[in-house]
Amino acid sequence: MKRNTGLAALLIAFGALILLNKLGLHFGPFIGSVMGYLIPIGMVGLGYIGIQNGNKFGWIIAGIGGIILVGKLAGWIIILLAIGLIGYGVSMLTRRTV
Repeated sequence: MKRNTGLAALLIAFGALILLNKLGLHFGPFIGSVMGYLIPIGMVGLGYIGIQNGNKFGWIIAGIGGIILVGKLAGWIIILLAIGLIGYGVSMLTRRTV
């Protein structure tokens, strides 16, 4: 068995899910939300592979995928930022000054 067989099967499965969704066979909101994150992650991954191979087009694919992914994860990024600010504020209050 070749090294990339698992990756090939994964790509085929995701491609089939996308195609079935576009043809009208929906698998519920969970698959749609997961695919909404997997497509940009896949774009970033393919762009990274292109960058490693010396292809300048890989930077474009990775950049577009990164922008889409940041847009999708904006809510989580804001929550993490808020937690960080709260933690930093608490550490400033509890820090002893001499």
